[in-house]
Amino acid sequence: MGEGTGGQGKSRSILIAGAGPVGLAAALELASRGFSPRIVDDGTGPTPLQESRALGVNARTLTLLSPSGVAERIIAAAQPIEQFRVRSNRKILIRLDTREVKGRFSAVCALPQGSTERELMEALSAYGIAPEWQTTVIAEVISDPQKPELTLRSADGTSETVRPDILIGADGAHSAVRKALGAGFPGEALEAYFYLADFRYAEPVDTHFAEISLFDPGMVGRLPVTTDIIRYISTLEDFESRIAHPAAIAEKTWASQFRIHFRHVEPMAKGNVFLAGDAAHIHSPAGARGMNLGIEDACWLAWLIAEGREQEYSALRVPAVKQVLKQTYGLTRLVTMQSPLAVAARNFLAPLLLRFGPVRRQLLWGVAGYDTPKPPWIDWAE
Repeated sequence: MGEGTGGQGKSRSILIAGAGPVGLAAALELASRGFSPRIVDDGTGPTPLQESRALGVNARTLTLLSPSGVAERIIAAAQPIEQFRVRSNRKILIRLDTREVKGRFSAVCALPQGSTERELMEALSAYGIAPEWQTTVIAEVISDPQKPELTLRSADGTSETVRPDILIGADGAHSAVRKALGAGFPGEALEAYFYLADFRYAEPVDTHFAEISLFDPGMVGRLPVTTDIIRYISTLEDFESRIAHPAAIAEKTWASQFRIHFRHVEPMAKGNVFLAGDAAHIHSPAGARGMNLGIEDACWLAWLIAEGREQEYSALRVPAVKQVLKQTYGLTRLVTMQSPLAVAARNFLAPLLLRFGPVRRQLLWGVAGYDTPKPPWIDWAE
């Protein structure tokens, strides 16, 4: 077990590998509780602003980041998403109004990942803490997770051996910390590739909704990025020819392609080494849960460390992770199915099911991130 909340506990050395949203959230939450974590990353800086990457910020994350003031700054910069729509042959099959979710924060808003990272970094700087960029974790094997030892290599080639009391791996899907622990990352990948492109328009466009257009087979999703940038994501390689652009295109700001994996590590900790975010679980972007679930990991871990209860971390987080993976797997299968019979059944049944209040509320509750355990250190009603 940990050393509790006394002075000795706060002096424990904590190293965070990875300065994305999850690592930064962990550092900020720990700093706000009196710790002085060190955070390193092998990148040259935060995510470039033109690479939107993780977009959705849900109500659970805003609640978690509210005490630090970051939530309010995110809301000021983000685009609120008031509706989710699913279309098939121009007919709207599903329409969900996120304003049905009551609470202090709207269910979900959109902000490029780089902007979220910069808000977290600014809040962290108030504690005199900044990421050490171009610092690579070299850890072939962590032989004793109770007393982890690893090497850090700086951009100038100098190496440093460190032995933190606590090591947090928030270093992404290819986590060096996870590999050094020898932890497996079982799961599966979907066969299909996904393609995305962000387009900036010559004038502001309607960003209050997100939409999926089903082409049976295949789909094109539309998500707001900023007041004049829309992201399109698709299972179709030629998807750009199917986009109904809302205004004249100024430029394509970013494009990417990827395969979706569903993987998670269990347990999410060993000794005094803890895994969070993509280092511990990856899944479909359906429902915008990835970054949010990782920030949730980070906040729970920081609270548990401050309480001297960090050995409870894995048991508390794994059920939530499994639930979100199951949910995103189901949503992804719904929009990627190719069997004509299955497609016809989905298009007939989905609108009927969502007329039932409990089904609709459950889906919206998931979008808001409220379907995982409520953080016990925050009193606000949801």
